[in-house]
Amino acid sequence: MQFFAIENDGLIFRENGETLKIEAWGKNSFRVRAVFLGEIVDYSPALLEPDRSAHDVKVTIHESDKDRDIWDVTDPGRRASISNGRITADCYVQPWGNTLQITFLDNKTGKVLLKEIPHGNALALKARVYKRIGGDVYKIRSRFVSDPDEKLFGMGQYQTETMNLKGCNLELAHRNSQASIPFVLSDKGYGFLWHNPAIGEVHFGLDTTEWVAEESRQLDYWITLGDTPAEIVYNYTEVTGRAPMMPEFGLGYWQCKLRYYNQQQVLDVAREYHNRGIHIDVIVIDYYHWPRCGDWRFDEEYFPDPKAMIDELKEMGIECMVSVWPQVDVRSENFLEMKQQGLLVKSRSGVDVQMVFHGDNLFLDATNPRTRKYVWEKIKKNYGDLGINTFWLDEAEPEFTGYDYENYHYHDGSVMEIGNIYPREYAKLFYEGQRENGQDKVVNLIRCAWVGSQKYGTLVWSGDIMSNWEDFRKQIVAGIQMGIAGIPWWTTDIGGFHGGDVRTDEFKELLIRWFQFGAFCPVMRMHGSRVPHTDIINKAGEVREVTGADNEIWSFGEENYEIMKRFISIRESLRDYTRSLMKEASETGAPVMRGLFYQFPEDERTWEVRDEFMFGGNLLIAPVCHKGQVQRNVYLPKGCSWTNAFTGETFEGGQEIVADAPIEILPVYYRNDAQLKFSF
Repeated sequence: MQFFAIENDGLIFRENGETLKIEAWGKNSFRVRAVFLGEIVDYSPALLEPDRSAHDVKVTIHESDKDRDIWDVTDPGRRASISNGRITADCYVQPWGNTLQITFLDNKTGKVLLKEIPHGNALALKARVYKRIGGDVYKIRSRFVSDPDEKLFGMGQYQTETMNLKGCNLELAHRNSQASIPFVLSDKGYGFLWHNPAIGEVHFGLDTTEWVAEESRQLDYWITLGDTPAEIVYNYTEVTGRAPMMPEFGLGYWQCKLRYYNQQQVLDVAREYHNRGIHIDVIVIDYYHWPRCGDWRFDEEYFPDPKAMIDELKEMGIECMVSVWPQVDVRSENFLEMKQQGLLVKSRSGVDVQMVFHGDNLFLDATNPRTRKYVWEKIKKNYGDLGINTFWLDEAEPEFTGYDYENYHYHDGSVMEIGNIYPREYAKLFYEGQRENGQDKVVNLIRCAWVGSQKYGTLVWSGDIMSNWEDFRKQIVAGIQMGIAGIPWWTTDIGGFHGGDVRTDEFKELLIRWFQFGAFCPVMRMHGSRVPHTDIINKAGEVREVTGADNEIWSFGEENYEIMKRFISIRESLRDYTRSLMKEASETGAPVMRGLFYQFPEDERTWEVRDEFMFGGNLLIAPVCHKGQVQRNVYLPKGCSWTNAFTGETFEGGQEIVADAPIEILPVYYRNDAQLKFSF
């Protein structure tokens, strides 16, 4: 039997209705696609076309492999292999059921990187399982043998304090504060992308790793080899895209709250910062500055002259960011036209209402090119032409009430099949419009992302998290994992979003510790829905969205003001360094916020640390993230000595020290071998 064929430097396997293709896709990397009862399609939800001239491909179909199984003596041709540089896919057709097992190896060392599960003889197991949903749509499972000692990182943003994902079960779907980006990095020297935007699951079990797509037309994944995490991330971002260069206004401090609800508030806050000599790069106008969701313009009652407001902000050197939601209220001035033109997400059954919040709302269909064109024209007219250059793309998952994914359908397919691309296409709407409008550098804040979002100037923030110490600790993990998943621009609401009571000392302590952490995030941004709230009622007597308590740095007492003012100054002093990190991210895909293992992979201890991180390659940050804590243990990696940026004390690497951390101090250390001195 002829199981294998060579086509265009790729290896093809066919057996009993399944067609599988392995081909080189980037340096030391493969793309694997498979279909049942059909032909491989070229649809690529995220992977870019690779530079094929850089490939080093060798494909071999072996006539026999007597060392594998005695059955091979009478039935040759059960083994083939394809190599691309250092990575090899060894393919073996197991005699029981003619099931194919693929093993990926480092052909320099002979080490197994990853391999599919075997058939299990009488168990008749399959590494790839297709269960027909209807037509050519299947529920697809892909199973691999698990190394129980392996450590796994990445996968985007899940609200957990768990750094090593081994043993975790993860939903492959977006939610408010959850961004599912299915790329995982292994300490065994490989990276793996589940190249499928379907709603699904992944199980990183101790016995097997199993990826599941609930509705899909073909299996599709990508694997790469690298000696270091940096090399793996470089290979991954080479084929999925990298962030552009961050604009200068992304390097400093951003001021925000829920919510500056009128023009006078915005100007009063900006003027006060300016008069105090504290530079802010961006001030943010949050949601419901519009009459109805889907109007995409300022409400004249509260913003009578937005052009004058924006011009004055620019005179003070401040960019104005405005919130944009993808919801369209059924009462919006644009609703009927968008519905008639088919520019909205469709419900498969029941009433077309996808979120209830200050009215009945449907979502714009960001996968539809006509929708993107229509909405950008509104954005340009009502915001861009006023001088607004940066947008806050909230609700980007999108936040379906109840997350009943099976009930919704996009232009490009069912949400179950392609739903996870939505936040990327939403970001694309703005990025392409801004670029066409002549804007050379773009950054837009967004609440979700998928593979490739980074190339559209997306700054992801971690969503509507709670103002408590547990959620604070979760953000350290989230920022590191997002960087591994290819998203170098990431931030949080400093102080958390929900439940921060400005009248309590406990919240003020949390806020200060979060603020210190925020000074070393890729972007430093103050935000939150502070308690107590104030009701807003318009002239027509309609209840509008509330505004929270004051959230400026002078709002929390003189002692706390001085601490926060100092850390804004520290952030400013790092501007040249931060700019260099953004340049590195743009050129190599390197995260700005990095796990210690990323920078020091040869130090085994670094793979275990979850509450410290590197800000670039030279600064180690140890956030104080427990109530009442005034000192903490800090691990300093091997390979260099370290200096405390606040005290000047020097320590040898490869040890754990106890660092003093009174409320005004954050443990920060710089590498002495980097010839960069940071004194705070």
